[in-house]
Amino acid sequence: MDIKILVVDDSKTDRVMIANMLYGYHLLIANDGIEALEIIEKEPGIDLMILDLNMPRMNGFEVLEAIQQNQNYKQIITLILTNHDESENEIKGLGLGAVDYIRKPLNLESLRKRIEIHVKLKNNSKSLEQNNAILEETVQKRTKELVLTRDITIHALIGLLEVRDIESCNHTKRTQWMIKALCEHLSNKEAYCNVLSDTYIQELFETAPLHDIGKVGIPDSILLKPGKLTYEEFEIMKQHTTYGINALQYEVVEDNVPSFVKTAIECIAGHHEKYDGSGYPKGLKGEEIPLPGRLMAIVDVYDALISKRVYKSAFTHEEALLLIKEGKGKHFDPSLVDAFLAIEEQIKNITAMYIQE
Repeated sequence: MDIKILVVDDSKTDRVMIANMLYGYHLLIANDGIEALEIIEKEPGIDLMILDLNMPRMNGFEVLEAIQQNQNYKQIITLILTNHDESENEIKGLGLGAVDYIRKPLNLESLRKRIEIHVKLKNNSKSLEQNNAILEETVQKRTKELVLTRDITIHALIGLLEVRDIESCNHTKRTQWMIKALCEHLSNKEAYCNVLSDTYIQELFETAPLHDIGKVGIPDSILLKPGKLTYEEFEIMKQHTTYGINALQYEVVEDNVPSFVKTAIECIAGHHEKYDGSGYPKGLKGEEIPLPGRLMAIVDVYDALISKRVYKSAFTHEEALLLIKEGKGKHFDPSLVDAFLAIEEQIKNITAMYIQE
C-alpha cells in the first residue's frame, strides 16, 4: 500500500534527516502548522504525520486540535516530536490524539522502527476495513436472499388458500392493510410505542395473511358449507388453528425460530382466542393472548362481517362497527377496539380500495 507521510517541522536539518531516513515513502513536507493544515486540506489520504510541537505561527498542539475538530482528518496517525525535558508536552500531545512520540535529538534507528510499526498497523487497519466492507456486502446479500425466501414462502402458502377459494386475494389485502393501519395508530400510544416498531409492523403486515393457512386441512364439506355448522363440524373447523401452527412449527429450540415464523404462529394461534377467555384453541384470556392474535382477531372479524359469504349477506360498515363495540372486553381487547374505532375512516377507505367479492 502507498503510505503518505507528512513531516511538519520548522527545523530544516530535522526535515532533511527524517526525509533521508524515510526514503521510499510518499513524503510531504511542511515548515509549520499553517502549512501543514493547507497540505492536509489539499492532499487527501494522508496516513501518518510526524509533528513537531514547538513551531512558530501555529504550534503542534494547535494542529492536533484542528485535526480533532475535523472528522475527515481523524484517520491521520500522528507522532509528535519533543525534547528530552518535555514530558508534560508529550502527555498533552497524546491527550490531543497523537499515538506516539519521538524525542530530539533524533535517534534515526528508533524513528525508523516506530514508523515501520505504525505503517504496519495502518496497513492492517486498511485491510481490516476492506475485509469488513466485503463482509458487510456479503451479509446484505444474504439478508436480501433470506427476505426473498421468506416472502416466496409466505406467498406460496397464501396461494394454497386462494387456489381452493378458501380466502380471496382481496380478503388478504384488506386484512393486511387494516392491521398495518391499526398498528401505526397504536405505535403513537405510550403502551405500544416500544413494541410496535416499524420493523415489527412490517413483519405483522407480511405474516397476517397466514392466519387461516390451516384451513387447507379442513374438508370442503365443512369449510364451504352454505349454512350453520353442527357441533361436530365446528369442532373439526376449530382444528384449523392447530393445523396452521403445525405447518410452521420448527423442530428447534424456540430461540432459533425466525422472527417472522414466531409472529405468524402468534397470529394463527391467537386470532380465535377471545379476551374473556371463551375462545379457542387454548382459551387464553386478556393479554395472555399474544398481541398479533389480538390484532388479527379484530380485523379478521370486521372483514368477515362486511364480506358476503355463501351462508350470509354482507354487513354494512356501520353494522360491523356496532358488533365490534359489543365485543369490547368480551371478544376483543378494549384498547384495540378504541384504536380501531379511532381509525374507522381509514378502515372504510381500505375496504373501498379492495372491494368485497
